[in-house]
Amino acid sequence: MTTKSGPPITPAGYAALKARYDHLLSTERPAIVEIVSWAAGNGDRSENGDYLYGRKKMREIDRELAHLARRMKVLRVIDPATQVDRSRVFFGARVTIADENDNRQTIQLVGDDEQDAAKGRIGWSAPLARALRGASVGDVRIVSLPSGSRAWEVMAIDYD
Repeated sequence: MTTKSGPPITPAGYAALKARYDHLLSTERPAIVEIVSWAAGNGDRSENGDYLYGRKKMREIDRELAHLARRMKVLRVIDPATQVDRSRVFFGARVTIADENDNRQTIQLVGDDEQDAAKGRIGWSAPLARALRGASVGDVRIVSLPSGSRAWEVMAIDYD
């Protein structure tokens, strides 16, 4: 299921990838195969929109299935709840940070496959996540962003 050196992912993130894979394989792909089979039986395939669209959609699904299979094979599942040293920022940490103007935000460092900035889930290899790795409460970290450098102070660290 996992390797020791692969990119990290939370158990929930891995479960979401697996659920997507299973849904594609057991629901979406069979439905498209049925449409393509039906359309193929209607005669001339060169001008058959259902057939052409179905084949295109099947290729897209097969590509996504292959991608998900490759990702799941190399990902390393790490449960943040098992983190022993909870005084520093490691994978899965929920970190409250403040900028120079004391604007606070809480983010969680998750695998790149499960990042969602709108929900405060920052990918492990993102610049902010890389800057925060190993930090303790009170540490100030400088983050180089395309818009310029910003300083962030670690205010709190929590693990679910």
